[in-house]
Amino acid sequence: MIRLPISLAALCLTASAFAAAPFDDKFRQLDELLPTPGAIRTASGAPGHAYWQQRADYTIRATLDEERRAINGSGTITYYNNSPDTLKYLWLQLDQNIYKPDSDARQSATVASRQAWEKPRSPAEGLKFDGMRSMLTAAEFPGGFNITSVKDSGGRTLPYTINKTMMRIDLPQPLKPGARVSFNVAWNYNINEQKVLGGRSGYEKFDDKNDLFEIAQWFPRMAAYYDVYGWQHKQFLGAGEFTLEFGDYDVQITVPADHIVASTGELQNPGEVLTAAQRDRLKQARTAKKPVIIATQAEAEAREKQRTGGTKTWHFKAKNVRDFAFATSRKFIWDAQGIKSGNVDVMAMSYYPKEGNPLWEKYSTHAIVHTIEQYNKYSLDYPYPVSISVNGPVGGMEYPMITFNGPRPVKDKKTGELTYSKRTKYGLIGVIIHEVGHNYFPMIVNSDERQWTWMDEGLNSFVQSLAQEAWEEDWSEMRGHPRQIVDYMRSRNQVPIMTNSESLLQFGNNAYAKPAAALNILRETVLGRELFDFAFKEYAQRWKFKRPTPADFFRTMEDASGTDLDWFWRGWFYTTDAVDVSLDGITEYTVASKDPEVEKAWQRARKQAEPISITDQRNKGMERRVDRFPELKDFYNEHDDFTVTNKDRNKFNETMADLEDWEKELLKSGKHLTLVDFTNKGGLVTPLIVEIELKSGKKYIERIPAEVWRYSPTRITKLFITDEPVVGMVQDPYWETADIDVSNNAWPRKSEPSRLELFKSERDQNNLMRDYNTKLKTKEQKEDAKSE
Repeated sequence: MIRLPISLAALCLTASAFAAAPFDDKFRQLDELLPTPGAIRTASGAPGHAYWQQRADYTIRATLDEERRAINGSGTITYYNNSPDTLKYLWLQLDQNIYKPDSDARQSATVASRQAWEKPRSPAEGLKFDGMRSMLTAAEFPGGFNITSVKDSGGRTLPYTINKTMMRIDLPQPLKPGARVSFNVAWNYNINEQKVLGGRSGYEKFDDKNDLFEIAQWFPRMAAYYDVYGWQHKQFLGAGEFTLEFGDYDVQITVPADHIVASTGELQNPGEVLTAAQRDRLKQARTAKKPVIIATQAEAEAREKQRTGGTKTWHFKAKNVRDFAFATSRKFIWDAQGIKSGNVDVMAMSYYPKEGNPLWEKYSTHAIVHTIEQYNKYSLDYPYPVSISVNGPVGGMEYPMITFNGPRPVKDKKTGELTYSKRTKYGLIGVIIHEVGHNYFPMIVNSDERQWTWMDEGLNSFVQSLAQEAWEEDWSEMRGHPRQIVDYMRSRNQVPIMTNSESLLQFGNNAYAKPAAALNILRETVLGRELFDFAFKEYAQRWKFKRPTPADFFRTMEDASGTDLDWFWRGWFYTTDAVDVSLDGITEYTVASKDPEVEKAWQRARKQAEPISITDQRNKGMERRVDRFPELKDFYNEHDDFTVTNKDRNKFNETMADLEDWEKELLKSGKHLTLVDFTNKGGLVTPLIVEIELKSGKKYIERIPAEVWRYSPTRITKLFITDEPVVGMVQDPYWETADIDVSNNAWPRKSEPSRLELFKSERDQNNLMRDYNTKLKTKEQKEDAKSE
């Protein structure tokens, strides 16, 4: 502790005058990076009065050839040019062409590293059997669209050019602003086996000789054309998903007669494809308080065995959606429950094979209902009449009104017992929340997924974490919690969040977890829940059924919260800096009273508190000369350097006489002034959350905004004023800032407990004679070993 001589000037606490070098200004505005606002996209982040977007309506007829595992389709697309531009040609997405041998995705694929390929350090690193099978099958699979015709509305052939996963149609007449054009396309393609070739759709074959089809990216879809990018015709490489236009769909799907179809849109002909019992159960489900079984497990098992002939055509219509997907199988069990979303009646429905039970029947539809309830709170009311979760080969994928979700129980090959792990249970609930949540981001708030993965995955993962918190307490390993992103933030092979979808490293951490954690910090630590929730909901409301860009999100959050967040976006989204704040130098001051009786006693106590030197310790008890000859002692043997003199007293009296009453009160205030140095080692500026412990045992939190770093982004000194001595201090005590090194966050420093695991030495490992004489295991012994 240090005594602080006080003067009126010293009491005037002023802001630091040290300015950061321009290249290290963490608070410079984002104007240099964001596009210039205008009448289409305003400076507030809202759509402007000149905002426009294109539209495409589809009428499609498709047939599933179950035997060949192929789709045959034809359809009419009506394209509306709402832009101010005249278009001479149109671009369409042919995403199935990713399976062609010459696709950019196939040709540009690389192995992770030579070391992992040749000498993996563990089985987890090495090449798997299914990985090798996938590579070999991909080279032989006859995938991709076969476009059989492209014609105008009058039946005349239109010239077209296919560029891998994109197709350009050349128009006979330029399409002027405000005009529309209709054309017809016919196509077919072979469906990929999803568990072999991967992908976002495909079929799964079961031991009972039945298949389950999840069908998406199954027709030529209009590419997006918009003010920021023009035609979004970046090749589909697999990671960057889809950018599409809204429109109405009229779709008829012909499948084997014993199939049940789950689809985007509302079923138009239930009397032709459903039994009377199924129609009655659907009617009951609309007002039910819990899921009602529409197609039972017993009915599904009967269909699996009987395999009736013939076909049925299921007719669906969907309004104002950006895509269309469906699933079909004779294996489907089907349950449903009606819920209210704003003014819309919604049917939450799940479709799953018996292999998904008991997990799916118990949790899937409940998870759909829960997602809609929670996402409505934080964004917008779900506007569509159905929301579907399908269990099949795809681990997790979203489309308007329908999602594909993978987790299911495992069956013991020996006993037949069905079990599921904790990870499978929460993985299922979590992936349903996530994929149904995608109906909000980007199926309604229609960001460009091909360009910016984080705008849908990151925002959705954040709201997913809020929904999971509302499911049950202590949901473990949740994306969005800052402490879960620390290992990634420490890592070196990173790129900023603001990196194109196809160039991301550590895809899941970069596009899902880091932006979700950033938004959690923005909500809990920077803005507070009230300001954040208002701004986030405003963003969703402004941009529903429109196409926002990153700038629109950043600007809306600032506009609606009334807070300059450029430092936050810059640090979290445009850099790979991390939070690492070190709590360093600490000095405590108290105000000197100027009273010599008090001050010199304080100085004497400080002196006496110093360690006794090793020499004085060893000389203790030694006879001294002045002990033998006391007459040698004088005035200075009776008085030390801290003796109060009359001169001291006179000076004190004169000083006090010149002070005003308020100045005298300050001298008696007894306040403790603690100066603390904080060092920004990670580079990412952050609010300070400081837990202060006082001598009495009392603890309290001081929250200091990130602007504390604005004059010196690497090191600052902060003053804390208390009524009693500070005995302990912790920066970020609740781990809410994703600090990558908490070992330097405390004063006094705290040790970190850990455990040391010991291993027994292995000798004689390579004993060929012993290994040769080892008895072969029987088939039963092998099975027993697998089940252990």
